[in-house]
Amino acid sequence: MPMKIRSLIAVVSLSLCGTVLAQSTIPKPNNDPYFDGLYLLQAPQPKGPVLRPGDRLAICGDSITEQKLYSRIMETYLTVALPELNISTRQYGWSGEQASGFLHRMTNDVLRFDPTVATTCYGMNDHRYRPYEPAIGQAYASNTTDIVLAFNAVGARVIVGAPGCMGTQNPPWNFIQGTPKDRNISLCTLRDIDIEIAQAEHAGFADVFWDMYLAQYFALQWYGTNYTLAGKDSVHPNWAGHLVMAYAFLKALDVPGDIGTFTVNLDANKATVSKGHQLISYHDGALTVKSSRYPFCATGEADKADSIRSGMTLVPFNQDLNRLMLVVKGAKAKSCQITWGDTSRTYSAQQLAAGINLAAEFEVNPFSGAFKAVDEAVARKQDFETTQIKKLFHGEAGKADMEKTVADSERDRAPLVAAIQQAFGPVTHTLTIKPQF
Repeated sequence: MPMKIRSLIAVVSLSLCGTVLAQSTIPKPNNDPYFDGLYLLQAPQPKGPVLRPGDRLAICGDSITEQKLYSRIMETYLTVALPELNISTRQYGWSGEQASGFLHRMTNDVLRFDPTVATTCYGMNDHRYRPYEPAIGQAYASNTTDIVLAFNAVGARVIVGAPGCMGTQNPPWNFIQGTPKDRNISLCTLRDIDIEIAQAEHAGFADVFWDMYLAQYFALQWYGTNYTLAGKDSVHPNWAGHLVMAYAFLKALDVPGDIGTFTVNLDANKATVSKGHQLISYHDGALTVKSSRYPFCATGEADKADSIRSGMTLVPFNQDLNRLMLVVKGAKAKSCQITWGDTSRTYSAQQLAAGINLAAEFEVNPFSGAFKAVDEAVARKQDFETTQIKKLFHGEAGKADMEKTVADSERDRAPLVAAIQQAFGPVTHTLTIKPQF
């Protein structure tokens, strides 16, 4: 284990005993007791886009990954928002797994497919659902470091994901120890260890814990104590929590977030569109575009934890990652009505000149149907990947003949991969701009 990581474990252990630390930490939003006891190292920022054309992305983790929600959001997003990169994705979630378990199986299950990028998300089971102890940190640091080194050895770029947070209620299991705050402090400690590992091994870092813990705070303030961002069992998030997780990983990958920009000059009767979109026609406020990039389309109630749209209220997903902008210049009226698909909304001339984010403003839009088809195809493929690894590779077929099992299951997976690309195609749509005098 690197000396720096050993030192962090010792330092954090002192912090939990009340010693004041002189290291750079994240400032808390306020003095709310919700944040008491958390020692948060400053997270490193991405040094530039991680993804390259043709990358093979491995999404690795425990039962939270095996839920196939944040991994599905990520794969669908990369498919529709960055199609030019042609990223291929596999998820490797395994219920109940600790970092040591993944380390044991990663050569057989993951490295055989030659990943070029990998994300990890361990720590929930590693912290043993109890208050932090140095032995927990030592085991986690050792195993996580070895995982990163194993990926590095085959040339894969790694994003070390911190564990998520737990909810504010006790899970319904008899082996749980301590209070909800005790367990979140323990998870936060593993998060800080992840930061040190990422820095020591020149890996990226996804701040899943802090993004979720902060989002949970605001959700409880805005939507009430029945809002379970971390799931009804305080461990397995629903869609809103998984949107926050996906946000953390996509930010760590430093994706650009620019889906496209449509610029209309009403005074000059002209329009332009950005890369990934083709201008079909523009005349008298009617703009028709053929788009080869989609925004991430999400519906659902803003105050419900089972809604991706709700997760978008807790982190700046649309602002940072999902910008499909309409800019309207030369409006002589005070406002304009924008019609896109079956929905019409009115904006002031000032708002339109600054630009509105269509992805945020129009919950249902002309991309929704095509987006749903891609997302459902991604879900079917990821479902098979759980079967492939857990039931085939680690079942009787794999024990009898692993290489044949791999070849046979890859033939079964191939049409599921092809179905995603078949579902993804250009969308032609029309925006109508009607001045309101």
